Amino acid sequence: MLNLNKTIIIKSGKRKTAIAKAVLRPGTGVVRVNGSLLNIYEPVPYRLRIEEPLILSEEVRNKVDIDVTVKGGGSNSQSDASRIAISKAMVEFDPKLKSVFMAYDRQLLVADVRLKETHKPSTHGKARAKKQKSYR
Repeated sequence: MLNLNKTIIIKSGKRKTAIAKAVLRPGTGVVRVNGSLLNIYEPVPYRLRIEEPLILSEEVRNKVDIDVTVKGGGSNSQSDASRIAISKAMVEFDPKLKSVFMAYDRQLLVADVRLKETHKPSTHGKARAKKQKSYR
């Protein structure tokens, strides 16, 4: 059952330092990322990652407009944060999609909390690489 009595749904998604906010409202199927249409989003592999939840929910996609605002992080993290935000908003709009998304990829609804390991003192370049010792 579609949730048409709620006019606007706002959900967020995170990946590393990227934060995305998706605003879903009834419409005709227009998807925008940072003000520009998803069709012209570059680079293409990241656009395809953002489109995954939209492809899985084709019947619901044409009934809503989605505006995504994403900040921070790199291109990969921004695309992952965007797809999480879009998926969460679509699940709230149509709860039947949760099982579809979970069967396809759990990462559509659950954030990956891994971060880069911090730099340690007395290392050169990497988090765990130490200076080599010579006893000669």
